[in-house]
Amino acid sequence: MSKLALLGGLPARTKLFPAYNTMGEQEKRAAIEVIESGNLSQFLGAWHEDFYGGPKVRAFEGAWADSMGARYAMSVNSNTSGLFAAIGAVGIQPGDEVIVSPYTMSASAIAPLGYGGVPVFADIDEDIFCISPSAFRKAITSRTKAIVIVHIFGQAADMDEIMAIAREHKIAVIEDCAQVPGGTYKGKPLGAIGDLGVFSLNYHKHIHTGEGGVVTTNSEELLERLQLIRNHGENIAGPKGITNLLNTYGYNYRMPEIEAAIGIEQLKKLPSLIARRIELANEFTRRLGNLPGITPPKVRPGNKHVYYQHACRFDAEKNGISRDTFVKALKAELPSAVLRETTPILNAGYVKPLYLLPIFQQRTGACAFNCSRYEGKVSYDKGLCPTAERMHFKELFSHEYIRPGMEKQDVEDVMNGFEKIFENLPALKNWELTQQPSQ
Repeated sequence: MSKLALLGGLPARTKLFPAYNTMGEQEKRAAIEVIESGNLSQFLGAWHEDFYGGPKVRAFEGAWADSMGARYAMSVNSNTSGLFAAIGAVGIQPGDEVIVSPYTMSASAIAPLGYGGVPVFADIDEDIFCISPSAFRKAITSRTKAIVIVHIFGQAADMDEIMAIAREHKIAVIEDCAQVPGGTYKGKPLGAIGDLGVFSLNYHKHIHTGEGGVVTTNSEELLERLQLIRNHGENIAGPKGITNLLNTYGYNYRMPEIEAAIGIEQLKKLPSLIARRIELANEFTRRLGNLPGITPPKVRPGNKHVYYQHACRFDAEKNGISRDTFVKALKAELPSAVLRETTPILNAGYVKPLYLLPIFQQRTGACAFNCSRYEGKVSYDKGLCPTAERMHFKELFSHEYIRPGMEKQDVEDVMNGFEKIFENLPALKNWELTQQPSQ
């Protein structure tokens, strides 16, 4: 039995894992074609044909809508911009409440603040880590106008119940699909179930354009409002005859032609990239599931999990060590990856529950917290979402060894690292005891 690297032994692997690089000759040729045309952007912030952007932008939007099963798609310069546009499009005003997840990237919960809306956090399901329908229902008040439902780690939330509750209470549903492009719920494409879907094209997503995003909808009315917010709607309202001016003042959330051209080529690769992620995830699920105290991701019947990350749970009581000690020892055995040299692809927890961020604890930086039109009372106290806190601080760990580019030997090295930890549990437990502060 070899000694753990954390305790002075040799690591299971020292060579960086392969890069996740989805760029190729197709993207290179597409970018060069745009550069040689000299037409790097064709947007005009005025009522004109080019209000909708150039030929690559429009072609990309059409291809994205077709691929994601939506009637319409609108490109933006980031998922964050898409979330802000979506919140504006559904008409959030000062004093309105928007139900959000505590366990996701901060933009999903911050976006309502831009329109004076108040984020209300609802706890997550312990199996799929998305907002649970029961927590959603419990969080609803007479001021609730929307929910941002995040399909986290690559799997859908329970959309049948979410949509039924939302329709019952006339609540707009925004799907944050940053981590689920190509994912489905009971055969339905994600991003086309709710009123709006928002996708990310950030560099570490399934496919990317460096930075970028897309918003999908089946509503022509919502599409128009999205377009006004994306591109200086204040200049368009008069000439186009817009009578409902709520939130139609425009930002500049426009995607340039190069990114759209790259996006067209990346989208073609998405099915094969997802297939490889699923293949690798299934292998890790099978093998990690044989180790004591590890619960691999649970895939709900009918769902297509596209595995942004492979999120597992660790039972500290069963193994006699904490989740944090386990992950620390595992990190000592396994390196990161090429292009991610300074960023781990193995983590304890995901993000600290968002209501614990200073902006919510101090309630500063946004007038929504002190708005005279807000008649409710919202809590951001620790303990608000006990499942999210338990997952983050005690149980959940995730890894990205399911990224395409991983080969058989890479998988074996990862599993060797995991198995080495379990072979050395007594020694690791003793080490953990020495790290405890003396009483």
